[in-house]
Amino acid sequence: MDAKGNRAGGRGGRSGGVPGEVWLREPRARRDALTLDRIVATAVDLLDADGVAGLTMRRLADRLAVAPPTLYWHVKTKDDVLDLAVDAIFAEVPVPSGPWRDAVRELVLAWRATMLRHPWSPPLLGRPALGPNVLERTEFLQGALASAGFTGAHLAAATHGLANFVIGSALTQSTWHSPEALGTARAHLRARADDYPTLVANDHLADQDWDALFERGLDHFLTGLAQGIGSGPVSSPP
Repeated sequence: MDAKGNRAGGRGGRSGGVPGEVWLREPRARRDALTLDRIVATAVDLLDADGVAGLTMRRLADRLAVAPPTLYWHVKTKDDVLDLAVDAIFAEVPVPSGPWRDAVRELVLAWRATMLRHPWSPPLLGRPALGPNVLERTEFLQGALASAGFTGAHLAAATHGLANFVIGSALTQSTWHSPEALGTARAHLRARADDYPTLVANDHLADQDWDALFERGLDHFLTGLAQGIGSGPVSSPP
């Protein structure tokens, strides 16, 4: 699952980390009582409280009551911690069952709900996502679409389209969580109604029922996919 996002690592920890690299290294043998699971759970708590900017390796070590060198034995950089934290929260997304459309809908809705519980996560999903929890759910998503008949470029487009839609929705909602910011933006548009008549007429920045809006868009997306299956081959031409 991926979408374009900004790199959010590096500051507050050792520099030189490469997003996703943590999944390509062999785990180091333990030499102390500290566990990687405890590090990641503590990091998620810090991220939930203070966001990416509030997570530093020193703060994480302090919260774990260990010296920084002990922490660095398990994770090399802040990028490692962010990649591990993103994968950890995906464990909260249940893997559903049932007909492909119902299963995909259930998965995507749970994915979005998880990101909204952890609003720091949507911008990080442009990073290489190679952790087991992310890959298991990506495998399920693509497998469900493949079972419906999608192959090749059509399968890739459907998978990435759904991923980008859910990440974009969560990113937008987590960004516009402040009523003050939303009110300022609406006033800005209304003051320029001659330039943006359609946006103003349709109250583009109205305080929306975000859940209902997303579910309606998701149903449109899935209906389009289902109609594509019924109208002819959904495999790539030779």
